[in-house]
Amino acid sequence: MNFSGKYQLQTQENFEPFMKAMGVPEDLIQKWKDVKGVTEIVQNGKHFKITVSTGNKVTKNEFTLGQESDMETMSGEKVKAVVNLEDGNKLVTVFKNVKFVTEVKGDTLTSTMTLGDIVFKRFSKRI
Repeated sequence: MNFSGKYQLQTQENFEPFMKAMGVPEDLIQKWKDVKGVTEIVQNGKHFKITVSTGNKVTKNEFTLGQESDMETMSGEKVKAVVNLEDGNKLVTVFKNVKFVTEVKGDTLTSTMTLGDIVFKRFSKRI
């Protein structure tokens, strides 16, 4: 499965509770909650470059499947993480007690982030 493409956010669930749990300041939560951000994925074999643009905030992460990489969280924190491919269409990683699963089905990119009992989902369409 090739993940490459640009995807625009359509809907999301539990954004505010998740961001609060992640320690994102309230002013940024309010600023970002209605922004229809764009995720761009460039895949070259096992190497990925993912750019997420939310308003004027741009988060860029680059990694190779199965190798530890430096990543930036949505709150801007730098962490080390390993991303693995599961079921042929899911990118899965865990850091800071959060499990991230990014899945492509057809023209839909679904990102699910789980922290404790809070599940935040983002649904984006290929543009």
